[in-house]
Amino acid sequence: MKIIKKYFPNLSEKQIEQFSLLQELYEDWNLKINVVSRKDIDELYLRHVLHSLGIAKVMSFLPNTSVMDVGTGGGFPGVPLAILFPETNFHLVDSIGKKIKVVDEVVEGLGLQNVKTTHGRVEEVKETYDFIISRAVAQMETFHRWVKNKVHKKQHHSLKNGILYLKGGDLKEELMNFPKATIYNLPDFFEEDFFETKKVVHLPLKYKG
Repeated sequence: MKIIKKYFPNLSEKQIEQFSLLQELYEDWNLKINVVSRKDIDELYLRHVLHSLGIAKVMSFLPNTSVMDVGTGGGFPGVPLAILFPETNFHLVDSIGKKIKVVDEVVEGLGLQNVKTTHGRVEEVKETYDFIISRAVAQMETFHRWVKNKVHKKQHHSLKNGILYLKGGDLKEELMNFPKATIYNLPDFFEEDFFETKKVVHLPLKYKG
């Protein structure tokens, strides 16, 4: 929890309480349904919570913004961002039912009012959003194909509506066909070695609807 306060010093009492609860909730649910690796559960705040909040260093979501988290797994990056931005609406989607069950229980345990979940494939989601977030669930080309028609036309932020994607490693080849993509290096925001090759990719999407 200390590491979250280090980079986000202006949290409210309620947010501190919610972030503090994450370890207990995930440890408890991980014993029943394994959604976070054993190794990672010990470093939950570094490897999952703070990593998810890397998106918040690139984009501060305004109230009433709509965000879809695709392939949320155990709720990352969506749950930590929903705690940080309580007035932003998050829709967490995953095709694996047991993962969504854990997310539902964690969301309930935290008392989050700004999260809804769907067990299903992203292609089946009919709504549109300001931003689509995810943590390395597929190559950008595949991910872009899944979500390209799911972005609102109306802009509210300085960054254009589109994808905010947590990725690692050398992305030159993967992003070759996406010249409008901007890469933000997480070591510019976080000093821990874990973030050495981690990035947030912003890809604006033109509305196709």
